[in-house]
Amino acid sequence: MSYQQRNVMVALVTHLLIAGYFVVNWLAMYTGEGLVAKRVFTLWLTVIVATIVVTILGTILTNIVSAIANAIKNGSEKVETFIEDERDKLIDLKGTRISYVTFCIGVGLAMLSFVLNQPALIMFSIIILFSLLSEIAGDIFKLARYQRGS
Repeated sequence: MSYQQRNVMVALVTHLLIAGYFVVNWLAMYTGEGLVAKRVFTLWLTVIVATIVVTILGTILTNIVSAIANAIKNGSEKVETFIEDERDKLIDLKGTRISYVTFCIGVGLAMLSFVLNQPALIMFSIIILFSLLSEIAGDIFKLARYQRGS
């Protein structure tokens, strides 16, 4: 597995776990006491900070572990080089496009929910959810492209 594939895989797993956490907590809040602004804002903050921190830490730890495993397997201390070529840049750009399109759809749905007289907390929750879903869609697209080889 290449350097880019490992990073995308770590990001995908992180985004899936955090999206699951968000959906479970949001649904419990919605069906329980209803949406309370303070709890919803706390959930949003937790999701945003966790996404940033866990993705960075996961990527760093994965690269460290893979470097150690590579050194043990090859029996040398030679550092693995990470080269990004045009193919990697193209896959990243196409994955980013998928993410943007997914996010735009989510923003449209969020605005539609507001037009349909839903509370503003639902609108903003849809935006947070689709920000996670857009990252997941982009990561899945990138992994599929790497597996396909183009």
